[in-house]
Amino acid sequence: MKKQDYLAKPIQHISLNDVQSVGMIEKMQHMAFQARNLSRGAKLYEKMLNDTSCGIILCLAGSLVSAGLKKVIIEMVQNNMIDAIVATGANIVDQDFFEGLGFLHYIGTPDVDDNELRLLHIDRIYDTYIDEDDLRVCDETMAKIADSMTPGAYASWEIIKQMGEYLEKNHSANESIVLTCYRKQVPIFCPAFSDSSAGFGFVDHQWRAAQEGRKPTSIDSGKDFLDLTRIKLMCDATGLLMLGGGVPKNFAQDIVVAAEVLGFDVPMHKYAIQITVADERDGGLSGSTLREANSWGKVEQGAEQMIYGEATVMFPLLAGYAYHKKSYAKRSEFRFLEKLAQPIGNNISKFQS
Repeated sequence: MKKQDYLAKPIQHISLNDVQSVGMIEKMQHMAFQARNLSRGAKLYEKMLNDTSCGIILCLAGSLVSAGLKKVIIEMVQNNMIDAIVATGANIVDQDFFEGLGFLHYIGTPDVDDNELRLLHIDRIYDTYIDEDDLRVCDETMAKIADSMTPGAYASWEIIKQMGEYLEKNHSANESIVLTCYRKQVPIFCPAFSDSSAGFGFVDHQWRAAQEGRKPTSIDSGKDFLDLTRIKLMCDATGLLMLGGGVPKNFAQDIVVAAEVLGFDVPMHKYAIQITVADERDGGLSGSTLREANSWGKVEQGAEQMIYGEATVMFPLLAGYAYHKKSYAKRSEFRFLEKLAQPIGNNISKFQS
């Protein structure tokens, strides 16, 4: 097979308008196992949205954008159903920004000769294909963005804001979470930002800067953590909607403890929902329950829900329920991106101990 034979059928992103799940979710509350958990989680998300003082943080781990969930997330941002995002670099850079540049992911199969794919410069994510040559363009674009910034250390959200500005100027017609969040002033945090095309771009940028005797642009993970903690200090209440686990889950949960370390008396996350396929018994973070998080002082008990299932199935049903119930109708934009640009100390006196 030739390369174009493998890269023939693009992944198509599902829309919330395609997901008419209200009736099904209502019926599921009378069922058992994950059907009931999904119903309770959907109703909890509806409650979170109706609490207009609650800032909602979406956490993304796993290959979600490449799997066809990009449009769902975009529509949630557009309708004020999300106020901040914490994600893996892969979701934001290698997958979403990648598509924002005009590239695509393709339907594939796990039953394939991976060595043949390697020779054809095709990368595989289970049953999805990516053109490696296109990914190299993404790497190069990230290096170009780093070159354009004033030398210094930046939080990931500041660099992603520049990515949104780049898409606005050069690819404004393409659908992208990064671009939509830039327009809606929703910050995106990638606590492991270098673990993506951003990392390759910064390797290139910093190598050339060193050879040319220039000061480089770099990533400040400490500022990342501080700035996400500032979001907690701005809110009466916060809610987490987590797909998968890993670093985004822990990073978002930890801001309660971080605020306490700074001397502020803040409430735990008021609401928390997690969709995961991980099991808690091996001690891994991705499967640790939200009740366990209560013991760490991160998540309140009573308004938390674990949903055990695969996100490409569960998430559109949950989000579609709230979308078609119009639970977001009374919410206003938090515009945290604008507030984070203000000097540290603004908007936080409410929680001073």
